[in-house]
Amino acid sequence: MPGFLREHSWSIVFSVALHGLLLAAFAAAALIGIHHSLPTIQPVAVDAVVLDSQVLHAAQRALAERAEQEAARARAEAEAKAAAQAAEAKAASDAKLAAEEERAAQETAAAAAEAERMKQAQVARATEAQKAAAKHAEELKRAEEAKRADDVKRAEDARRAEEKRAADAKAADEAKRAADLKTKAEREAELRRQLAEEEHASAMEASPARAQYIARLASRIQNAWIKPPSARAGLDCIVNITQVLGGEVTSAHVSQCNGDAAARQSIENAVYRASPLPAPPDPALFERNLVIHFHPEE
Repeated sequence: MPGFLREHSWSIVFSVALHGLLLAAFAAAALIGIHHSLPTIQPVAVDAVVLDSQVLHAAQRALAERAEQEAARARAEAEAKAAAQAAEAKAASDAKLAAEEERAAQETAAAAAEAERMKQAQVARATEAQKAAAKHAEELKRAEEAKRADDVKRAEDARRAEEKRAADAKAADEAKRAADLKTKAEREAELRRQLAEEEHASAMEASPARAQYIARLASRIQNAWIKPPSARAGLDCIVNITQVLGGEVTSAHVSQCNGDAAARQSIENAVYRASPLPAPPDPALFERNLVIHFHPEE
């Protein structure tokens, strides 16, 4: 209300002054009409209005009422404006408060969201740490299991290798014993065979068949001999002959002889010409190294 009066003070003052002037004019006219008489003049027709005091009071009251109405209206307008301003101020204050509350709510929501994000990040880090720890533990477990499995495998391989070495050693021992037994049996068999052959050879050597075989060989060599001019009568020599199976002569050497070198050489040549020598009638009579008495008949 005071703001309204300050805003419309000049209008109110002007209205009151105007009404005061009108009242003063009416009062002055009335007083002049009462105290002064008009000079006698020719009456002139004047179109005038005679103001009665009641009318004047009525006019004053009307002016007062109008002024009061104007003042009431001004007060009403001021009050309405003040109410509007108050409502506007309240609305602005409410809006500001609502904005501040909204901002505070947004800041609170942002803080809550940031706290939630940090919490989730912390939970995620904790989860990742747990996963990493679990993964590390699993890797350690797998490594330990792999190590145990490798140790078991190495132990098993070592056991199998030891068993194989033992089996190989046993097999080698058994093979050696078998080889030794076989060698012993073969040696014994060879000894028995040699004894049998020696016994047979001894028997054959003492038999007429050997003497006949040696005489046949000497005759074969003598038939192949070409007598050198220097050979003298009564030639008597010992010839060492080496032959192989089939009678092929591999070497011939005169060891003892009463003849000269030409005679010796002629006898050796005769042995090579007589090769292959005749086979003995019995294999037991075959000898690789022969000693032939070369005594050609005259």
